[in-house]
Amino acid sequence: MLKKLGIGADAFIVTSRPIARLYAKTLCVSLHRSGISTHLSYIPDGEKAKNTKTAFALIRSLSDFDKRKRPFVIALGGGVTGDIAGFAASVYKRGIPYVQIPTTLLAQVDSAIGGKVAIDLPVAKNLVGAFYQPRAVISDISTLKTLPARQVRNGLAEVIKYGVISDRPLFEFVEKNTARCASLDGKALEFIIARSAAIKARIVEKDELDRKGLRAVLNYGHTIGHAIESASGYRKSYSHGEAISVGMVAAARIAVILGMLEASDAARIEALIKKMGLPVRLKGISFRALRRSYIHDKKFIHGVNRFILPVKIGGVKIVEGISDTAIKKTIEELS
Repeated sequence: MLKKLGIGADAFIVTSRPIARLYAKTLCVSLHRSGISTHLSYIPDGEKAKNTKTAFALIRSLSDFDKRKRPFVIALGGGVTGDIAGFAASVYKRGIPYVQIPTTLLAQVDSAIGGKVAIDLPVAKNLVGAFYQPRAVISDISTLKTLPARQVRNGLAEVIKYGVISDRPLFEFVEKNTARCASLDGKALEFIIARSAAIKARIVEKDELDRKGLRAVLNYGHTIGHAIESASGYRKSYSHGEAISVGMVAAARIAVILGMLEASDAARIEALIKKMGLPVRLKGISFRALRRSYIHDKKFIHGVNRFILPVKIGGVKIVEGISDTAIKKTIEELS
């Protein structure tokens, strides 16, 4: 597949050591059979690795590799790997081709698709980045069988998000098939991954560079969710999916306060998140710490906050300038 794309003859594979132990040999053997050389470059696991130090070490390694070669980058791993590898590919020589091979459910349904690549700064997530599309996204659901249960739940949080923002039947499928989704039933996986990927691709196609306001709906749960990750110092107390889960509950409750969403729908969203084993409450983070983080978020435009609020299961609305009072009330209820 990659040979036919004609994107280069030398694969610079960015991965973590645990993922490499599982899949690097298979990938390298396959590429070698097609006459593509390979080089493995390792990065640490976890959101804390998504920083300037890791990114520029990776770029230097890519530069050392690029001697009389036609390199392209492969991101083999989860969302953090995809973000860092994609960022490096986007800035090295003002852009070289890269390919996403996501190995987590969250990456297969969300982060590997859409072309947003970035690294974090201590004050907030994804502040340094670019729009840079991969030449291919190859999602093999067999790689999900090695995922820890917590990582499976992370991905299912994003699937729930897609159901809320755009696809009531998807939401209802997850409601009725929670156990099948959590246990990685093959048919259920194929359905939720294909459906989620199609929703994101459709939205991104209409607003690739996030300039029309259409792509913003993908950030349901992310205003508070990203602030939770940042305020917790990107520690393991909150994974991305867990932070987004609390963020989705918070956004639904704010929507109820503003009279935009029926309380019964908010309760249904919260119940599904909880049933999936994801958190619906905050622990150890104050409103003050959250506010300090979310005012630096990219969704805070010209001094005005921006939230994606559900108006029903299957539809959302972009709302700016929500009062601190409503946000604080919600956060205190969830604490």
